[in-house]
Amino acid sequence: MGDIKRYRHQKADSSKEKPAPIPQKTLDDEKQVLIDMFSDEFSPEEKSAGDSLLFIRPGLQHSVVRKLKRGQFRIEAELDLHGLTINAARLQLSQFLNDCAEQGIRCILIIHGKGKRSGGQGPVLKQKVNHWLPQRDDIMAYCSTIPAHGGTGAIYVLLKRKK
Repeated sequence: MGDIKRYRHQKADSSKEKPAPIPQKTLDDEKQVLIDMFSDEFSPEEKSAGDSLLFIRPGLQHSVVRKLKRGQFRIEAELDLHGLTINAARLQLSQFLNDCAEQGIRCILIIHGKGKRSGGQGPVLKQKVNHWLPQRDDIMAYCSTIPAHGGTGAIYVLLKRKK
């Protein structure tokens, strides 16, 4: 035991910053949520090309709804879904709404079309959008636009204020 030397413990250099870990599973889950966000089941009432859309979350003031119906809010962003498949429209709409929420955008215009090229099916995207939007908590209200913005082929959407 005479030849044993005492070991001196050296501390690691803590001045170097470690890179932040990348939560790959979380990112993958978030992408899947974007894809699965909207249910595809139709509500029993189907809309025709000329039907106006209207959705109002309980508690929203009547003056706000009236302003939305008249097109008096400034449109801060626009999404055109013309010619997209249902799956592509769902993904684009979901991503668009998430981007708008992150940027604090309040009023948007979504053009879904009147379904004139859908044959006997009627306006497919119009019905899908009408069913998808109420499923999101950040949608306060939406309604068909005034004729200058597309009439029954587009909607104004009012998003929840960013906290």
